[in-house]
Parts: sequence; structure tokens; C-alpha cells
Amino acid sequence: MKIHTADKPYNCSLCDKSFSTTSYLRVHDWRIHSKLRPHSCSYCFNQFVTVTDLKRHVCVHTGAKPFSCRHCSECFGTGRQLKTHLLMSHNEGTWFTCHICQMNFSQKGNLKKHMQRHDGVKPYVCDECPKLFCTASESKCHQPFEVKVCIVEILLHKL
Repeated sequence: MKIHTADKPYNCSLCDKSFSTTSYLRVHDWRIHSKLRPHSCSYCFNQFVTVTDLKRHVCVHTGAKPFSCRHCSECFGTGRQLKTHLLMSHNEGTWFTCHICQMNFSQKGNLKKHMQRHDGVKPYVCDECPKLFCTASESKCHQPFEVKVCIVEILLHKL
């Protein structure tokens, strides 16, 4: 079974993700790239692919925190938040540590994103200028404020 190995031969044709099984690839394709979003939030009318995604989202509006810590009285809106709490407050679980700068992460995906920074990977490109970014959020923050400055710099360099 390939699930717990680094072998991920099934690549998504729409993004840079890869998977250990074809079924994981199909689920990814359906949840991430599907245009069908049949489940609608009754509070804000955002639409979701799955009922699970909708239920998770509704907690934002209701303030529900169904995940409770077994060591203290803290409650959380997501399992991911609980996992981070257990790690930081009760030293329960495993940190993912960067072998270059020793920075700790509570989630493997966050470490992977961080490693891209060390590797100089900048997959996000500004829609208005040639500037590259490590994360989508950096790109989004740049666009409303710095784009005009970038365009002016480009024009000045062309003169």
C-alpha cells in the first residue's frame, strides 16, 4: 500500500498536487476543482461541494466549537485548531520541524509551504506585473497596494 510512503505517482492535471492513489486524486479533483457546489449556506449563501464543508463553514456564523480539549476547558471550531492547541499547550502530538532553520509547524502542509521559501519557489504571479510570491496570500496582499508602484517601476525601466 502506497498511502504512507513518499510515492505519489498520480498527478492532478489542474494544479501541482500529487497523490498515492487514484481515488485520492479523484476526491481532490471533485472537492477542489469541481464547479458543482450544491450545498448552500443559509447565512451568507456561499456554496460548498460537500455537506461536511458546509457544516464546517456554518460554525463561522453560529460560533459553534464542537472540538473540545480533553486536558482543559478549551473548545475549538475545527479539529486542526484543537490539534494545534494540544501541541502548543499540552505538548501532545508531533511538531514538524524545518531542518534548515529549526522552525516548528503543527501541520505538515505548513512545513511544506515553508520549505518552498527556503528553496526559492515562488509559484504565485501577480496578475498586473511580473512580481512572484511564495504564497497566494502574499500575492493578494500585494495586488491592491503595490501594483501601481510595480507598473510605474516597469515603465521607468523601459524608458
